[in-house]
Amino acid sequence: MRKFKAPLAIIFALTGLFLLVTTAAGEEGWIRQKPRVIVTTDGEIDDQCSMVRFLLCANEFDVEGIVLSSSQYHWRGHDWAGDDWVNHYLDAYAEVYPNLVKHDPAYPAPEYLRERTAVGNVDNEGEMDKVTPGSELIVRVLLDRSDPRPVWLQAWGGPNTIARALKTIEEKYPKRMAEVANKIRLFLIWEQDSTYQAYIQPHWGKYKILTIISDQFEAIAYRWKNIVPVEFQRYFESDWMREHILENHGPLCSLYKAHENGEFRSEGDSPAFLHNIATGLRNMDSPDWGGWGGRYVRVRDNLWLDPVPEAGYVYPDGRWYTYTAWGRAMTRKGATSATNELYREYFKPLWRWVEAIQNDFAARADWCVKSYDEANHPPVVSLAHPEDLRAKPGAMVRLSAEGTSDPDGDELTYRWWQYEEADTYEGTVEIENAESQQAWFRVPPDARRGQTIHVVCEVKDSGAPPLTRYRRVVVKIE
Repeated sequence: MRKFKAPLAIIFALTGLFLLVTTAAGEEGWIRQKPRVIVTTDGEIDDQCSMVRFLLCANEFDVEGIVLSSSQYHWRGHDWAGDDWVNHYLDAYAEVYPNLVKHDPAYPAPEYLRERTAVGNVDNEGEMDKVTPGSELIVRVLLDRSDPRPVWLQAWGGPNTIARALKTIEEKYPKRMAEVANKIRLFLIWEQDSTYQAYIQPHWGKYKILTIISDQFEAIAYRWKNIVPVEFQRYFESDWMREHILENHGPLCSLYKAHENGEFRSEGDSPAFLHNIATGLRNMDSPDWGGWGGRYVRVRDNLWLDPVPEAGYVYPDGRWYTYTAWGRAMTRKGATSATNELYREYFKPLWRWVEAIQNDFAARADWCVKSYDEANHPPVVSLAHPEDLRAKPGAMVRLSAEGTSDPDGDELTYRWWQYEEADTYEGTVEIENAESQQAWFRVPPDARRGQTIHVVCEVKDSGAPPLTRYRRVVVKIE
């Protein structure tokens, strides 16, 4: 039985902003707006799987557009899902929407999403000559001065429709290019056509648009069995998928294209929007901080790629995709996480979150069919101090998650841990009392001025399925 039901999360959702509110003394309230996102998709079967999860996560974003595009794998007339395939998913979303809003009123209305769904450049791989309804939609969003927030442009397929939109702006509004570029954030699942190299980089590269190009997506794509460690694979196996997603969870989840035996197939495009779910990890502050969508390193200018653990590795010039990306190349050589430690390490920034990601998926599937009291909802993690701290070598840093709560009244477990890969300090710290609401550590004496230590407060509730949220504390050495 639920002990109590806190209405705060629902009240805050009504504002249309993303809020993680902290009421504990000593910390200013942490208020962040929802990220704005535009999805471009080539309709591959794993795009369709990702679309189910995306719609279940739509309360986390301001969805500005869902645009059909092409890729090296799919275009109109070649393995094409049809110009209207998204509509079937929106129809199913409309059926479960009345129940979803019981869990969070921030879910967008089906009509709102339909108005922002359009067909882009789909005639051929890399086609960007035609102005299309999809490219025009992107142009309108980028030129709109009424909302200054950044726009995350996600390429689940090729970036050609994005490229066409940018070309229109260059041709018609050249004086606004710098202004528009300042709003853009790109997240590409590989470069699935040549338009980033052939057009976007040559014409817009001078503006240093933040660009993430992911190869880590393979951790939850078709080859997940070769990548995800055995201890996490149960979250992709047929028993788990049938119980939590595929059966008795309404018409949207019933569209999910698992394998015939119920086993997880692929969601290679989901990292593009998992990156935009504000879980408290603050990964949108910088791609190398890491979060549910993976962790990335700056390679050149403002281009961020997967961190390759191989000593002396030199990133290739040109496209980062099926023939050049390190992880894909290693897969072709027969590597698996069980046989190659570097391979395991390469994909760890994404597979480390599998349990939390899949349990979040399961909870959202429940929201399609269950009442608020019957379902589980994530904890709200608070800090009793700022999330950015300063400390000198040898100083004691005291950490507190006082004020953390759970909307369902579930018991909470705490784990404070050092996110070493995100640190600029190269050593380790020993966190005392790490499984309690209060914890502390001493800054190592060899820490140098300007270095950072990242500590994550991970909070899991006791609901079914158990849900996890976080707060990241970044300690800068003085």
